[in-house]
Amino acid sequence: MVLQTWLGFFLACWVISLSPGAGAVASMASGLQYGFARGYWSALGLQLGLLLQIAIVALGVGALLAASATAFTVIKWFGVFYLLYLAAKQWRALPSDLGQSMHVRPIGKPLALVFRGFLVNASNPKAIVFMLAVLPQFVDPHAALPTQYAVIAATMVSVDMIVMAGYTGLASQVLRALGTPRQQVRLNRTFAALFVAAAACLALLRRAPA
Repeated sequence: MVLQTWLGFFLACWVISLSPGAGAVASMASGLQYGFARGYWSALGLQLGLLLQIAIVALGVGALLAASATAFTVIKWFGVFYLLYLAAKQWRALPSDLGQSMHVRPIGKPLALVFRGFLVNASNPKAIVFMLAVLPQFVDPHAALPTQYAVIAATMVSVDMIVMAGYTGLASQVLRALGTPRQQVRLNRTFAALFVAAAACLALLRRAPA
């Protein structure tokens, strides 16, 4: 990948990562509930899901997914129900005791948070179809494809890790500014509503005509 092409892709990565979506909501929800250090494990899971999406496109499976109405629908509705599950979990999340140390927070197991983030990205067929439309524009078919997709993956993951760190850290700092458990409950339920909105957007998604 030549430098000029990579710079264009690098800029596109920032635009894609900064765009609000289920991944951003998941990162902020984890930061709010667990703090930055522990909540960021969810963002790492998002990156594993992102790598899976890139691999699917690189292997040509993405084209099959885009063409298969059944596969697209199954993955889509799995993603919808998983986002609704996260919404319910966020709605029931208990507030932290701000009278105690800020270390007193619900304990989320790192592997569980990684898996949670992974499922958010892995269950989004829209992202795979989107990548199928975007990534080939930055690939030179006459050059080594594995090397180019390795550069693409490294660039996308690096940018997304920075952006999700920002979302996670921002939500973590918001918790410090909340003075009462009631305010925390309201914010938890706001994020629950955002998960529902993301699920609704995914449910309304239609496969492009073949």
